[in-house]
Amino acid sequence: MSLSVRPVVGHRAKITALGTYVPPEIITNQDLEKLVETNDQWIVERTGIHTRHKLAEGLGTSDMCTEAAKKVIAQRGIDPSEIECIIVGTVTPDMMFPSTACLVQHKIGAVGAWGFDVSGGCSGFVYALQAGVKMIESGAHKKVLVCGADANTRMTDYTDRTTCVLFGDGGGAVLLEPAEEGEIGFIDYVHEVDGAGGVSLNMPAGGSLHPTTHETIDKHMHFIHQDGPAVYKFAVRKMAEATSKVLERNGITGADLGCFIPHQANLRIINSTAERIGMPMDRVIVNIGKYGNTSAGTIPLAMETAVEEGKLKKGDLVLLAAVGAGFSVGATLLRWEI
Repeated sequence: MSLSVRPVVGHRAKITALGTYVPPEIITNQDLEKLVETNDQWIVERTGIHTRHKLAEGLGTSDMCTEAAKKVIAQRGIDPSEIECIIVGTVTPDMMFPSTACLVQHKIGAVGAWGFDVSGGCSGFVYALQAGVKMIESGAHKKVLVCGADANTRMTDYTDRTTCVLFGDGGGAVLLEPAEEGEIGFIDYVHEVDGAGGVSLNMPAGGSLHPTTHETIDKHMHFIHQDGPAVYKFAVRKMAEATSKVLERNGITGADLGCFIPHQANLRIINSTAERIGMPMDRVIVNIGKYGNTSAGTIPLAMETAVEEGKLKKGDLVLLAAVGAGFSVGATLLRWEI
């Protein structure tokens, strides 16, 4: 392996703590069989999903971020006031405004912090992550909290059997800080959007184009609308392209990675990408069967799964990758320094 580490102007950035949260309520495939014409075998064969979690009424995405952030704070042993910036990747904010980051800041007591949300669909966490990395690298901040979470069940149409089997709720958070001398942390990333894909995966109403009316509600325009074949085709191609590109330009191959942590959208997409970059499946993190697609929450949740399974250890090279609405694409290469 000949790793080419991208130079930075200021400080290198690293992850120093990780926390996740999923709601206790579980939706099984058997539960969905009672709502739409589907069955457990059909769901598992096409998606790999067995269960997914559902956020309780009266709670929002900010509550999931808050619980994950509290774990990060406890793990790192810091006071919330030490956090200088909060970035939340989500497409299911508690409300249109204020931002979810504002709500999280208040709930965790991060006095003096500023923050904002990133709408990147399923790429939301890797996009928010890179924004936080740049703040550390520039020297602007020393402690940045990055969250990725979505309450997808809030926008899932449980009369649409093609989408309701896919999505669940959950999320996670990481703390970014400057790397110590001799540590590498974040190495490189590849991001891309293709707005032509917007028609294939979206929630049509609720924004300025189609404000909420009786008509938009009656037409189910406040739910996820997805052209499954178009999304699948794009995801298979672009996740492979992005991951291959970031590996090639840093002089490494899949064999050099400690693990590959992909967005958990569909088991077939994960398998296809792993094969393309030469990653054996025993080093590919897969937990879609347990959580379903939690959008921006999938990668932090998969990070925790990797740690729990002993597949993510200090010093490992790690590749993150996601494809989401937009279309949006993101791949990140880093060395795990926890």
